[in-house]
Amino acid sequence: MNHYETVFILNPVLSETQIEETVKKFEDFLINNGAKMVSKEDWGLKKLAYPIQHKKSGFYHLFEFTAPGEAIGPYEVEFRRDERVMRFLTVKLDKHAIAWAEKRRTKLKAKA
Repeated sequence: MNHYETVFILNPVLSETQIEETVKKFEDFLINNGAKMVSKEDWGLKKLAYPIQHKKSGFYHLFEFTAPGEAIGPYEVEFRRDERVMRFLTVKLDKHAIAWAEKRRTKLKAKA
């Protein structure tokens, strides 16, 4: 089981229920493929650095999870097939990145 982090940007014209539906779809996909969710964050609507698909903003979401390496290929194919997703990036976290992510999570919990 490797530790991964995925950030994805959803189309800004989606309704609240469509966004929740999409996030749930990808979360369920991971869980059904043997992943364990570590953290899930909704970063909200943010302005993009440059236009993507003629849009200037998007809804950002972050998933942090542990999963077998074989689950990542099909997971990314699902992102490519879904027209609601404008961009996504999945990275494998090394021990330093895992420690940094834990530190970041504890700071966020302290603020809340």
